[in-house]
Amino acid sequence: MEALASSPRALFARTASPTTALATPARWTPSSTRRVKAAAAAEPAGEAKPAAAAASPAPKKILKKKPVYSMKKGQIVRVEKEKYLNSINYLSVGHPPFYKGLDYIYEDRGEVLDIRIFEETGEYALIAWVGIPTPPAWLPTYMLIKSDKLDYERI
Repeated sequence: MEALASSPRALFARTASPTTALATPARWTPSSTRRVKAAAAAEPAGEAKPAAAAASPAPKKILKKKPVYSMKKGQIVRVEKEKYLNSINYLSVGHPPFYKGLDYIYEDRGEVLDIRIFEETGEYALIAWVGIPTPPAWLPTYMLIKSDKLDYERI
């Protein structure tokens, strides 16, 4: 214990100094070349293996599928009133019955800023309302009504 207290370098011993690590540049070689070189070095000079046995098959890459969204960014939407009033989103806020402060989400146009698919809850869209000074809100896409044109009339 005394040796550790007297010399903090004993705790953090390094095999190479930082200057030697920076002085020798790392060279990139493809993994297949490294495997062939390692296999050639491991076998004796007199014996030769077939080329198919020497090269191991490359692991298959699993490509992630791009998610398919029900709407696009920049699309103009409104919120369907019946679906919103019966959703957990409205019930969790605790507004009194017949609350009129949210009428703009049913009547005014909202723009889709972002769309995400969450594992537990499904597809949600980040909606900002045009001309309304409120922060954007994440709403499920099943309760949104798409608008084909930008200039629709208010209800």
